[in-house]
Amino acid sequence: MNGVTGRMGMNQHLIRSIVALRARGGIRLDDGTVIWPEPVLVGRDAEKLERLASEHGIARWTTDLDAAIHDPSCEIFFDAATTAARPRLLERAIAAGKHVYCEKPLAPTLDEALRIARRAREAGVKDGIVHDKLFLPGFLKLRRLVESGFFGRILSVRGEFGYWVFEGDWGPAPQRPSWNYRIEDGGGIMVDMFCHWSYVLDYLIAPVRGVYALGATHIPTRVDERGRTYAATADDAAYGIFQLENGIVATINSSWDVRVNRDELVEFQIDGTRGSAVVGLRGCKIQPREMTPRPIWNPDIPNPIDFAAGWSDVPDNATFENGFLVQWEAFLRHVVCDEPFPYGFLSGAKGVQLAEAGLRSWQEKRFVEIPALTADAVPV
Repeated sequence: MNGVTGRMGMNQHLIRSIVALRARGGIRLDDGTVIWPEPVLVGRDAEKLERLASEHGIARWTTDLDAAIHDPSCEIFFDAATTAARPRLLERAIAAGKHVYCEKPLAPTLDEALRIARRAREAGVKDGIVHDKLFLPGFLKLRRLVESGFFGRILSVRGEFGYWVFEGDWGPAPQRPSWNYRIEDGGGIMVDMFCHWSYVLDYLIAPVRGVYALGATHIPTRVDERGRTYAATADDAAYGIFQLENGIVATINSSWDVRVNRDELVEFQIDGTRGSAVVGLRGCKIQPREMTPRPIWNPDIPNPIDFAAGWSDVPDNATFENGFLVQWEAFLRHVVCDEPFPYGFLSGAKGVQLAEAGLRSWQEKRFVEIPALTADAVPV
């Protein structure tokens, strides 16, 4: 497990996924056997690794990534480090015969993403990429609504994501690492978040077929982890209009420079002919057409309608696990039992394709069509 001293690698992948699976006794299969994850923690800071391993009862850690990749007892290579370094690391692991699983984005460019997908296929190893939003309670409820036909014909999707990331020049420390704001290190919110929106739209609504996008670097200088001021060369906000199949239009704003006035850090409103839904990370509210109020524009009197009162919460009807843990379990079952796992490197490449198209749209100030990316796009 490479990159476990970072925020996502440590909290979501190590502690809340692998350590949690070990705490419950592993993954018990129908025949009574158990899949037992035995991680080797890899990073550059020996002190951090040793402390992390000790805190969570993990026997093995190392600063020698090459040795870990070539260790025959290690069957899977997982990467949650920087995007810029990911292609080279994945290729080394694939060449060593390891199954590969990683955070998104899969690579900085589509060409690199397709090359990695091709090499994994040629090597015959199993590959997977994190699609965590699909396993969150709010989006699981959305999937339930879509599959039930609740919306009728879906017309549009409107999304708001983001929060204020402190600049570091006063008071609180920044919540995100400084490389996120340097394009030369693989940073930028469009590259980061368009990969998410690609799989959310593709698997829950409809495939993306084109994009208008505008990026911005609203805050030009920030302060890094060592207290040094640096130039922010990457976009910290991205505004996208996505054309989906079947005439559906999605508009999604992503920003690290916005103060939140909504129930959750991310909210999507999906409107259809028979009903609408507002979906967050955990919650989901609906309004069917039979309960839709009939507003009349009249700015001369106070609004007589309590719009919020006309929405109903979708009940949980289930116990929802941590989304990262659920996908880790699915990938481990895929490796050990050959169970289906649809979220492979080709799916990750689609996310990079959308991010690349968004950047081109911004740079060229035009609509960019996105051709279907199939297995045939990964040449043998």
